[in-house]
Amino acid sequence: MRRTIRLALLSMVALGLAPGLWLRGPGPTDNQRPILGSEPLPVIKRRSGEVVIEGVWHLTSPNSHFGSYSGLTAMPDGTLLSISDKGRWLRFTPPGRTGPPPRFGVIGGEVDFDKRAVDAEALTVSPDGQTLWVAYEGANTIDRHGPDIIAAERAEPAQMARWSGNRGPEAMARLADGRFIVLGEGSPDWLGEGYPGLLFPGDPVAESEALAFGFVPPKPYRATDMATLPDGRVLILLRSIEGVIPPRFSAKLVVADPAAIRAGEAWRGTEIATFDLTFPTDNFEGVAVEPGEGGALTLWMISDDNGAALQRTLLYRLRWTPDQWKADTQKARPASPARLSEPKAR
Repeated sequence: MRRTIRLALLSMVALGLAPGLWLRGPGPTDNQRPILGSEPLPVIKRRSGEVVIEGVWHLTSPNSHFGSYSGLTAMPDGTLLSISDKGRWLRFTPPGRTGPPPRFGVIGGEVDFDKRAVDAEALTVSPDGQTLWVAYEGANTIDRHGPDIIAAERAEPAQMARWSGNRGPEAMARLADGRFIVLGEGSPDWLGEGYPGLLFPGDPVAESEALAFGFVPPKPYRATDMATLPDGRVLILLRSIEGVIPPRFSAKLVVADPAAIRAGEAWRGTEIATFDLTFPTDNFEGVAVEPGEGGALTLWMISDDNGAALQRTLLYRLRWTPDQWKADTQKARPASPARLSEPKAR
């Protein structure tokens, strides 16, 4: 009897540690059709914190390269480019716009089934869209690509060499002045406080030495992607996971100033939005920023479905106007009661 109970408990632990073994959907077939479906989802709440939700879509495709998106960036022509931890990419015109049809491809041009070699987790692009940088979590490397995303030059930063295999570079952004920020998903005890972060003085493929710091998000969140804002700050996407079967995801958006980064010190951001279970939610790992009119910004978020039957590829379109939010907040505050003045002495 005891042996039976023990075996049952061991089986439950094994399933908990490897839910993807039985929660994954059917295996992919060789399908190269350039089809991307976008089903709009109902949203009850239209605002989260400082951002307005303009749309949420469930993306689907029969294409073999589709899914598992872990990085996102906005291209100069109005399309979005996303990469996956399977080493694939998708470039598409977002819902509501007129543009070229979706294109699917393989980073580097050749399919590789070695997870360590294809685990692309972060993406950033030059202002003209002609140079792309991709960071790989398993290998702790950064590749620099041309616009075709085939040939690459690779860097293996020494300061990332000790980042553990599944806790490597998770978010990366090219700043307007040419510097790069890379955030890892490693132990929060690194440097005493925060997750590991590196600030490169230039292109990380050419620069070998970076300033090391710790990024401290609100608990229990971790950074999954990052994008540069027009004012020089960065927008950081955070994610938390609770439970196993099914997993429950929550996401936050925070804004942080690179000017506040100091060697060996903690770097923090200011929260602007939270997406909990009251919103359509999933494993959000990609964020992109597009400038708009009147100081407004369009923010995009995409989720990683992990190839699991219980998860979806969701796309959010958000609007954020930082100065307008501050102005609205100040207008909404009740006026302070006037103080009674002392009678004047005669």
